[in-house]
Amino acid sequence: MALFGKYEERQQLEELEELRQEVLGAQMPESVEAVALRELEKLEKTPVEAAEYTIGINHLEYLVSLPWSVHTKDNLDLSRAERVLNEQHAGLHQVKARILEYLAVRTLKLQRKPRLMVVDDEEIARTNLQHILEKEGYQVATAANGVEALEQMNSAGFELVLTDLRMLELGGMELLEHIKSRHVGTEVVIITGYASVDSALEAVQKGAYHYLSKPLKIDKVRTIVQQALTETQWEHRPKGPVFCFSGPPGTGKTSLGRSIASALGRKFVRLSVGGMRDDAEIRGHRRSYAGAMPGRIIDAIRQVGSRNPVFMLDEIDKIGQDFHGDPASALLEVLDPEQNDHFLDYYLDVPFDLSSVMFIATANYVDPIPRALLDRLEVLTLPGYTDQEKKQIAQDFLVPRQIEATGLASSPPEFTSEAVGKIIRAYTREAGLRNLEREIGSICRKIAREILQQGGQSRPMTVTPKKVEQYLGPRKFHYEVTEAKDRIGVTTGLVWTETGGDIIFVEAARMKGEKGLILTGSLGEMMRESARAALSYVRSNAKQFQIAEDFYDNHDIHIHVPAGAIPKDGPSAGLTIAFALISLLTERPAKREVAITGELTLGGRILPVAGVREKILAAGSVGAKTVVFPAKNQVDLENLRDEIRGDLEVVLAESVEEVVDLILR
Repeated sequence: MALFGKYEERQQLEELEELRQEVLGAQMPESVEAVALRELEKLEKTPVEAAEYTIGINHLEYLVSLPWSVHTKDNLDLSRAERVLNEQHAGLHQVKARILEYLAVRTLKLQRKPRLMVVDDEEIARTNLQHILEKEGYQVATAANGVEALEQMNSAGFELVLTDLRMLELGGMELLEHIKSRHVGTEVVIITGYASVDSALEAVQKGAYHYLSKPLKIDKVRTIVQQALTETQWEHRPKGPVFCFSGPPGTGKTSLGRSIASALGRKFVRLSVGGMRDDAEIRGHRRSYAGAMPGRIIDAIRQVGSRNPVFMLDEIDKIGQDFHGDPASALLEVLDPEQNDHFLDYYLDVPFDLSSVMFIATANYVDPIPRALLDRLEVLTLPGYTDQEKKQIAQDFLVPRQIEATGLASSPPEFTSEAVGKIIRAYTREAGLRNLEREIGSICRKIAREILQQGGQSRPMTVTPKKVEQYLGPRKFHYEVTEAKDRIGVTTGLVWTETGGDIIFVEAARMKGEKGLILTGSLGEMMRESARAALSYVRSNAKQFQIAEDFYDNHDIHIHVPAGAIPKDGPSAGLTIAFALISLLTERPAKREVAITGELTLGGRILPVAGVREKILAAGSVGAKTVVFPAKNQVDLENLRDEIRGDLEVVLAESVEEVVDLILR
């Protein structure tokens, strides 16, 4: 038994010594390494049979496995990055421009030479030191005393100041105090020919990086300067931005994140936070029991093996909250560049630097994101694609991918531009591309089946609009606007949803009653308020529209928005509802090909709305000829490319009276 006990003890010592070497070789920060070594000392005194021993070993092994100093080098070639983004994604010009701006800024900051200042009242001493440092590739300025040095510090930033201790005007110790109070990020090295222990201690206590005595040794100066600049450059390094890609499903938010990682030469990691309800999934569990685990952020960094990946947090607008905690609040520290350089995972119990990670969140809609979290995100909107962009993406990406996926690569069918256009307009109605790819895949599968039924003899095939209808059946979507007749009390409105732009029809009817307002169609509270405001506006301005002022006496008004199973809300339907009422009460049919959007005040002013691009695309997709927007949306409309507007006539209006004859027959 004694021999067996000695064997176990020897095995424990070997295991701990091996772990010690791994800790020393993991290149951890000094503070983390000290914690790990202290924990090793505790384990040496802990019996192997104790649960604490297993927990401690697992914790140390996890610490060692983290990429404390492993990172990929950014590829900062702007032309290459632009080429990669354009090859993998069509459109998305604003988003691509922002990514290239980030690369340009990062390149300039990394290429900038460090700025140093030499302060000495002896001209020969400062000139010699300047010459030595300039040969090392630094930008070096000089000053004859502390007063002159402070003047230069106020006009230009310096990473490092090397100053003599004794000078006639403002000595080195006083200069050190001024620099540390006003320029916190600047390091200071004190140089003196009168070195003493007391002055060295005083300098270090006041924040000096180092204390050198004359005569100077050139190699020593080079080493100290290099070490000091390494620390200041790390403090002033360009931190990873925190983007939020917002847009309808299928617009390429996740795949764009992969393209950014490819363009930068970084590793890519994705974490879906949709439905996450426990903040321990972000921060990890305390090491109080054997089953404790780190958070998913740190675990993903460990698995990818790099401290600076492109990290995608998918579906951040669908993050949950319940009695387990609030993961959205836990993400505040992760996504704040001012805090995440010391992110504390409860399992690790030591800080980990996340500031070099490039975080990208995705959301269909930013409204559900908590305000404090949204404040930390730079929102980049990925709008819906135009029909022309969809055609290009289908021909360049979707069709080849589906041909490969269905085994038709040996004899690929050719999809004509007209065929792809018919799929887009007659079989899909979306801002993104998912349904378009599904329909293309459906055609490819039917072609594959035909080939097998004909004995496996494949022959070149051209998919035409007629073939599309043969494979996919009758069209699923019709142009309601162009195909319907003008009717009294029915207007065409434009709305913006989380899946892109869409149209609605607002119907108004009057019947005998007791001044009731009936609202149906699954309307939200905001839309109900818009309907009440529209009715009040029409009642107060009845004479202006040649409507009998007693039209509401002994009558009820019913406002209905079809597709009652779909919830609808928002203020931008106010103008559409008002014209449905005016059409009803003046018995003038509303033009179906005129689509309307705008928030309405009781005074008849039209207020600006959101989702201008998406609404323009929706109007064009259903065959509208004219769209009415608030005049204050002029800037949004001017930023749209001509291909998005197409043949649409865009009319800007400040009040209802301006567009009555345009909308009503």
